[in-house]
Amino acid sequence: MNVLGSTKVLGVFGHPISHSLSPIIHNAAIEALHIDYIYVPFHVLPEGLGDAVQGIRALQIVGVNVTIPHKERVIEYLDEVDETARTIGSVNTVVNIKGRLKGFSTDGHGFLRSVEAEWGKIDGCRALILGAGGSAKAVAFALAGVGCEIVIANRTYSRAQELAELLESMGSKVGAIPLEREALAGAVSSADLLVNTTSVGMHPDTDAVPIPADLIRPGLLVYDLIYNPPRTKLIQEAVAKGAKAINGLKMLVYQGALSFEMWTGIKPPVDVMERAAVCALG
Repeated sequence: MNVLGSTKVLGVFGHPISHSLSPIIHNAAIEALHIDYIYVPFHVLPEGLGDAVQGIRALQIVGVNVTIPHKERVIEYLDEVDETARTIGSVNTVVNIKGRLKGFSTDGHGFLRSVEAEWGKIDGCRALILGAGGSAKAVAFALAGVGCEIVIANRTYSRAQELAELLESMGSKVGAIPLEREALAGAVSSADLLVNTTSVGMHPDTDAVPIPADLIRPGLLVYDLIYNPPRTKLIQEAVAKGAKAINGLKMLVYQGALSFEMWTGIKPPVDVMERAAVCALG
């Protein structure tokens, strides 16, 4: 890959950022397509987010992904936000349109595409979502969009209620519960799909599980958004109990592919992106 004066720059803003697979999957797509782009990780501290966003314009960066902890706060620094991202309150993709910065959320798209690729259509399913942050919002809105009944479980119950009320106001059937054993037992028993959007089980705390493992039952679909490690403790416990389980790697790839297309106008090779991510994880 040659970096020239003509090379167009893409990137990702995050804190921390050294663990991100986004540079690997996007640069793999760039290399496969033989286009004059490069994708760079930018370590952006929370107090420097506003300056970093201004830098997109100043440096004529074509676009960036936005990851933890900036997905919600970045909105205040953008010129325009897509309706879906505005409703969710979370942006993971910024496109520089002739100096005007527009925010989008591709997380929900990536989630649904990855679920469909693995398990087929899940329209109308009963879903239990663990967590109520930016990723949970994207997943919840995506599931609501295909007619699923949803329960939000979060340690801070008020945040679960807040998200549930927002979805209910848009006509979805949603409930909220605290992330506690007694409440979870009933929710898991009636769910078709369990989605973990929390960081519990992520490297380096890989022995943790977000719910009591004995609540998992055979036939349950378990989707852990964590992809490092590839087989989290939740996934291991789910498989051991006869459930079907996947990690968030395909979601990362599919949401990234849509971002890539927004920036370049080119559909990237998803298979190349996924292989690069798998190789990077060993």
